[in-house]
Amino acid sequence: MHKQYTSVSPTDDITAVKTENGHLPKKNRYVRKEGHCNVVFRHVPEEWLLFVTDIFTTLVEIRWRVMFLIFALSYILSWLFFGILYWVIALVHGDMRDPSIDPCVYEVRSFTAAFLFSLETQTTIGYGFRGMSENCMLAIIIVTIQDVVSCFIDTFVIGIVVAKMASARKRAQTVGFSNCAVINLRDDHLCLSWRVGDFRRHHLVEGTACAQIVRTTVHATGKMDVTYEDLAIQQKDIILVTPTTVCHRIEPSSPLYKMSLVDLRKANFELVVSFTYTDDCTGMLHQTRTSYTPPEILWGQLFQEMIRVTKRHYRVDYILFNHTAKVLVPEVSAEDYDHKKQLRPSPRHSPRHSPRSSPRPSPRSHRENHEKLLKPPTVTVEFVTDSQPEPTVSTSQADTQQNSLTLPNDLTSKEM
Repeated sequence: MHKQYTSVSPTDDITAVKTENGHLPKKNRYVRKEGHCNVVFRHVPEEWLLFVTDIFTTLVEIRWRVMFLIFALSYILSWLFFGILYWVIALVHGDMRDPSIDPCVYEVRSFTAAFLFSLETQTTIGYGFRGMSENCMLAIIIVTIQDVVSCFIDTFVIGIVVAKMASARKRAQTVGFSNCAVINLRDDHLCLSWRVGDFRRHHLVEGTACAQIVRTTVHATGKMDVTYEDLAIQQKDIILVTPTTVCHRIEPSSPLYKMSLVDLRKANFELVVSFTYTDDCTGMLHQTRTSYTPPEILWGQLFQEMIRVTKRHYRVDYILFNHTAKVLVPEVSAEDYDHKKQLRPSPRHSPRHSPRSSPRPSPRSHRENHEKLLKPPTVTVEFVTDSQPEPTVSTSQADTQQNSLTLPNDLTSKEM
């Protein structure tokens, strides 16, 4: 007999599912578990020009070691460039040939001295041996330009470092999703749910949860189509103070409405979930995302409670963040389950035993019956002659002959 309810364990082998063509091929994720998109771009038109045009974003996105190398080269090349200019000025002015003349820059008699003067000028060290004189206007202009360029380089470097340290990728690592999603019953409806939590104590502002079903179809020609289907979430605006379970009710408008447990194991899609929020410390907008494949969607599982109430505060145990427990869930699709609920007979009371089948006595009839029970019996007296039997007293005919005297036929009113 086919079981109506079942529960799936996280350790069950649900990947070895056979289809008509054999086992399901293992496919790469569209979105990785850590949230990065598994996409590589090739032959982008004018790629280097686009990166150079948006140099700030490019430097924020590159790795730290590459950024340090670029920043070190920017300082060294600027020192070298202006050192060459000072060396050329000293060479043209004749400071190297004739030490007796007034130089443009004091104590600059070689290329090494010119480089050191450039470094000392840009870093404002000022050892006291080398300095600018007022004999060469061109050298004064070069020193002024170098000071302005050094301010621009310092500002650019500090801004890049701060932006990279406050990157949304780093903050996104402190907001995490559960390792798996679950399907269970809520309010007699099949629901798909997953858990999201913030590992920091600071609250988030304006958190919004979203979910999409991503399907990839590969044709024989090698062309691939990517389709997106939105999932309606019960409460998409979340104040993420404590870990929250995000729930999607599987209704007729849901892409999972006709999918049973067997169909889920054979399905080829990816559930991409995201949580967009604003950090209250920096005021920056962040987004954390992850994905679930069909083997990571557990049918008949329920997230364990991880919040305990103490006398002083609420205690959250993140050890139970990914723990689930088995529950009884029908293995049929939500469509079949709703159809069976409609065909389920509703309990009805029998008319014989129903309290509504007999009319309730009104207060007036109840009062009349009570008066009849308490009213004394009525006595009827009959006058008879000597030849007739003794008069009898009857307690019946109370309603028709109350307080009446019955006379015989031979007596007239005159005799009375």
